[in-house]
Amino acid sequence: MLYKNIRVLLTPALLLLTVCQVMAQGQFYNVKKYGAKGNGKNLDTKAINLAIETASLAGGGTVYFPAGDYLSVTIHLKSNIALYIDQGATIVAAATTETVKYDLPEKGENEIYQDFGHSHFQNSLIVGIDLQNISITGPGRIWGKGLIREDGINGVNNGYGNKTLALKRCRNVILKDFTVEKGGWFGFLLTAVDNATIDNIKMDTNRDGIDLISSKNVRISNCSINSPGDDAIVLKSDYALNYPRVTENITITNCQVSGYDDGTFLDGTFQKKGRKNPTGRIKIGTESNGGFKNIAITNCIFDHCRGLAIETVDGAVLEDIVISNLTMRDITNAPIFIRLGARQRGPEGSPFSILQRVMISNVIAYDVTGEQGAIISGIPGHDIDDLTLNNISFYFKGGGTSAQALNEIPPLIDSYPDPNRFGITPAYGFFIRNVKNLKMNNIRVSYIKPDFRPAFVLDNVTGADFQQIRVDQIKGTPVFNLKTVKNLSLSNSHPISDTQLSEVDEKQL
Repeated sequence: MLYKNIRVLLTPALLLLTVCQVMAQGQFYNVKKYGAKGNGKNLDTKAINLAIETASLAGGGTVYFPAGDYLSVTIHLKSNIALYIDQGATIVAAATTETVKYDLPEKGENEIYQDFGHSHFQNSLIVGIDLQNISITGPGRIWGKGLIREDGINGVNNGYGNKTLALKRCRNVILKDFTVEKGGWFGFLLTAVDNATIDNIKMDTNRDGIDLISSKNVRISNCSINSPGDDAIVLKSDYALNYPRVTENITITNCQVSGYDDGTFLDGTFQKKGRKNPTGRIKIGTESNGGFKNIAITNCIFDHCRGLAIETVDGAVLEDIVISNLTMRDITNAPIFIRLGARQRGPEGSPFSILQRVMISNVIAYDVTGEQGAIISGIPGHDIDDLTLNNISFYFKGGGTSAQALNEIPPLIDSYPDPNRFGITPAYGFFIRNVKNLKMNNIRVSYIKPDFRPAFVLDNVTGADFQQIRVDQIKGTPVFNLKTVKNLSLSNSHPISDTQLSEVDEKQL
């Protein structure tokens, strides 16, 4: 018994000793030993890049940032290199001047089918292209103080940096534990980044947070992204590689996204005085050339921002998506936006998009705008197919009028995919158009102020199965407004009785 007790006590100590020995034997390259001042005044770029280059020539290692403020322009990552930003250490993006400049944006492999920022990587604070086995970790901070949030100034990029981190065609990547403040146009621009882990990142930024594009086998977890001016976490698939590449095998879990005023997430004040319609959401799409497959989004929180968006509009297949356990508060547009469109921003002859096999379950959204219900919309001749929604509870602000119930929403076939283009929807709960094989179970839609619009509008829907639907209703206002609907089944719902319809041109329930 005594031997067992000693063994139990020694095991943690031996483990700690082993870890310390491994760390002692590893190659650490302290940037201060290579000339970095860390005083926030002197430019430390040369020292940082020298430490990285030295580590690379030795076969790899950890470039270490002790406490201090390291003013820098473009830092060049290399394969087999880890950056470790210690507590109290900050990498500070320098402001561009006549003598202080970031790398110029390279000639993109393709600059036609996506925004300028998606096509260029080198004009960043930290950049890595065609690398493997890289990481940025540590409890420290990256402050994009001198980064801009556009292409350049007056349309010219004369040494301006606009991204905190840009990676292109990299694999085996770890981004973990650090904080980003004011990240520029993109906090992280990650294109064709495979086998990556992004964990416990805190970001309070003025445009996009994490853009993951044309990438495979990536895990995003435990991240808190505040981005009032653009998307917080967004999956895309563009043409920046000069060919379409699918974004697949992605998980996003245990994350929080929000649109508080700039800087007020990190300082803990969580202000909401700025933008009337902040962004800060989780989104799949907009740039959608290569497609999206095998994606799971779970256990995430939305606060004071836009809702979940799922979009394919440039000829891509979006399929096999599972989304569950979302809680939302103070949502400023459609709590769920699912869009199949035909913007067709790609080579001539690109196919039409396909959106199919999506399941969304266990979602609660409270204090949602009264202007828009959830929007699920394909286009004529190209339906969203096989969509399942289970256990959804939406609590809208309400206030809709009978006149708004008559609103006609144009097809918006080739428009930019955003809920705001749809305006005030004629349904306060769900506006559903050009959809087939729809299943909705245990759905609750409610309002805080009375709303004179129907809870559901269905337009050109084939094969709709509704079960256990509960809605708030003003007397004399229909629950469902149907137009060109086939094979509808409604059961065990309140306040309307069970209904089976094989085909109707127009009908109210």
